[in-house]
Amino acid sequence: MTEAKHPLDLPIDLQEALDATVADVSAYQGQGVLPSYLPSLTQVNPRKLGIAVALGDGRTFAAGDADEAFSIQSISNVFSLSLALQHVGGSLWNHVGKEASGSAVNSVVQLELEKGKPRNPLINAGAMVVDDQLIGHDSPDVAVNELMEFLRERCGDCTVEIDQSVAISESQGGSLNRSLAHYMAAFNNLSHPVEDVVSVYFRQCAIAMTCRQLAKAALYLAFDGTDPLTGDQILLASRARRILALMVTCGHYDNSGDFAFRIGLPGKSGVSGGILAIVPRVGAIAAWSPGLNSAGTSLTGSIMLEKLVERTGWSIFA
Repeated sequence: MTEAKHPLDLPIDLQEALDATVADVSAYQGQGVLPSYLPSLTQVNPRKLGIAVALGDGRTFAAGDADEAFSIQSISNVFSLSLALQHVGGSLWNHVGKEASGSAVNSVVQLELEKGKPRNPLINAGAMVVDDQLIGHDSPDVAVNELMEFLRERCGDCTVEIDQSVAISESQGGSLNRSLAHYMAAFNNLSHPVEDVVSVYFRQCAIAMTCRQLAKAALYLAFDGTDPLTGDQILLASRARRILALMVTCGHYDNSGDFAFRIGLPGKSGVSGGILAIVPRVGAIAAWSPGLNSAGTSLTGSIMLEKLVERTGWSIFA
């Protein structure tokens, strides 16, 4: 392993903090609602609970079910956005906005009001616009393979795969997402056929990762777009910071303000119960608990992150 570039002197025993955090939230295990529109997600044990932290010096710490894979769902939007910004740069913002939606993840209303331009790239419609740009002059399969290789390289694990049963569920239950894509196409905000675009989106949502893998994959976002272990520039610093800004304001749909208020970190949630949070200049956190609150964010996962930041003092507002 390459020598760590960012040695960290933590003020607490992080493993002890994670173990205590998992114990703190044990009373909440199994609470929340599983997403009924995806049959594959209703079959997950609602009592699953895991958390992992990857630090910039190469160390990882984990507790609970942190090494069990789950579909990362729209957390994947953070990574597809990173790749699209690599490809097309600032021209991406001609097709998608930067504002919080204040609405549900799959709202059609704003698309109608704003003539087919999604509010931001972290909601469903915005992520599909990003995927359209990611396809570029290639095919949907090439775009998916690029995203998979990106994630495998970032987490250092070539075993990361797409959960095919989840991908099938995404497609079978994807009528509303197809409607969003058709609406954007009607306003000439997609360059590729709707089925090509949604095929990328459905598969990226079905990428299965563990908390430990997910936290490691996102480390570059905590260090201005640079891999802290190799020094490789993955993304321009300005673009990495803009992704973090979007995660703060838009990462949890109409629950984003509450998440920022309670936890104080850039984050992105997914309907499988995963949450990714970034601690700038320190590392990345991934939590997982399948039951969701009314806004579609993991109920127990968000409480778990709240307990952890109370122990560590991590916050972008400190």
